[in-house]
Order: sequence, then C-alpha cells, then structure tokens
Amino acid sequence: MINSEEASESQYQPEQVSQHFDEFGMKEWERLTATPVDEISLHVHTHYLHAYMQPGWRVLEIGAGAGRFTQILAALGAHLVVADISTEQLKLNRQMAERFGFSEAVETWQIVDICDLHLFEDRSFDCVVAYGGPLSYVLDRREVALQECLRVLKPGGLLLLSVMSLWGTVHRFLPGVLAVPAEYNQIITRTGDLTSATMPGRDSNWMHLFQAEELRGWLESAGAEILAMSASGSLAVSRGEALVDIRNTPAQWQELLRMELEASASPGALNMGTHIIAIGKKL
Repeated sequence: MINSEEASESQYQPEQVSQHFDEFGMKEWERLTATPVDEISLHVHTHYLHAYMQPGWRVLEIGAGAGRFTQILAALGAHLVVADISTEQLKLNRQMAERFGFSEAVETWQIVDICDLHLFEDRSFDCVVAYGGPLSYVLDRREVALQECLRVLKPGGLLLLSVMSLWGTVHRFLPGVLAVPAEYNQIITRTGDLTSATMPGRDSNWMHLFQAEELRGWLESAGAEILAMSASGSLAVSRGEALVDIRNTPAQWQELLRMELEASASPGALNMGTHIIAIGKKL
C-alpha cells in the first residue's frame, strides 16, 4: 500500500487522480466518441484488442473508467476483473455493463490503485489492459506500477497499454501549447512531466508524457518483449472540424481508418498521436 508519507513525497498523488475522475464523471464514457479524432483513437485502440485478445482469457482491466473498452473486451470473450481508482468511474462502469448487457463477463469490480495490486495473486491473469493512460498518471511511481502489472501476469501473458504522448499532445493542441510561456514549455518537453512544478497553476490532472523510444526502453528494461507499438492516430490528429465531412462520407471514412492503422504503426509516426499504444509480452 502507498502510505500518506510516501504519497506526500511523490509527484504521484492518488487522491488527486481519484478526485479528477470522480468529477470527470460521464465525460469519460463520452470522450472517445466526442469528435472524429477521438473516434479514430478508439478505432486504433480497439484494433489491438482484436489483434491480440483470445476468448476465455482472464483479463485485469486497470484504469477501466466508465467501460468503453470493458464492453469491447466482453464482446471478445474475456473474463474480466474491472479496476479503477475512481469510485465514480467504477459505478458508471457497472451501470454501463447493465445497460449494454456485458455485466456477465465481469467477475468483479474493484477500487484499485495501479501501484498496489495486492488484491491479486502473482501470475493470475492472461492479460492486463491499461488503456487510456494509468501508467502516465503515476509519474515517478511508474516503476512500481509496471512491476505490479507484470507480477500479476502469467508467464507469456500480455500487457496492452497506452500512455500520453509528448509530441502527439503538442501535435493536436499546438495553438494552446504555444500560448504557454516558452520557459514552461521547454521544461515540459525536456522532462515529459506536466505538473504544478513544470506548469505553475496546474493544480490537478498531473501526468508524464512519453516519447516512443522512452516507452520502448522502459518496457524492455522491465522484462517485457515488445510485440507492437502504434500511435493512437497520426494522419488526422490536428484536422479537427475538417474531419466532420469525411466522417459523414462512409467510403472516405473507412479509407481514412485503414490508413490511420497503417501509418500510426510506422516508426516515424509513433509520437504523432495523443497516446502511444504498446503490447508487451511477459518473458
């Protein structure tokens, strides 16, 4: 467990993360369908679930939120343990499971901090899914969080994760980024940390923004074989409202999704989405 003294000395403040997502509420369910760019991210994330998940696997979904990916995992035949640090998100996940009929796939819902998976035995899951950035929110506790994810995996088990991307976030939100004083931007791009220490006045939603090679090296040093990496979208990330007409033209939209999957997995584009997806195999 993380005691209060450890938490006060760490960049990672679990109570802050929990409060942020409690207050975020239903927006967490809506955020991956809010815009065409978000829909592309959902499509790319989902592609890797389809590519690597096997029916019957016991899966820990950590940082599950309101259940967008829970629903997909259930449809793929997973036996799920759903975990989140936010009581509100876990409540919404249960509600969505009942509303959309995937509750039978869920073994249990648990309030869990990704840095402390003591509720779960060693080598007890075929797969851990940590989509949406839980390994970004833990900042300087990420080594602990990663080791916990690997501990509960069976040998040969898979860790499917996505983290916030440094350059991809800049790519999507460039005008807003350039409105930040240059001295703060330079610290953020050097460290990857987005906290009150690097951006004065940012009182919540702290995170570490990764670069692709940083993420690859970190996972490999922990004992994971990298099977695949991708941006969460790259071609259309900065297109905004210009995508609406494309979204409303089915043939063009399907072709864009095809190109996004191919382009986003190319080495030169890994840093160009808001998230970086990685699939690691426990050795």
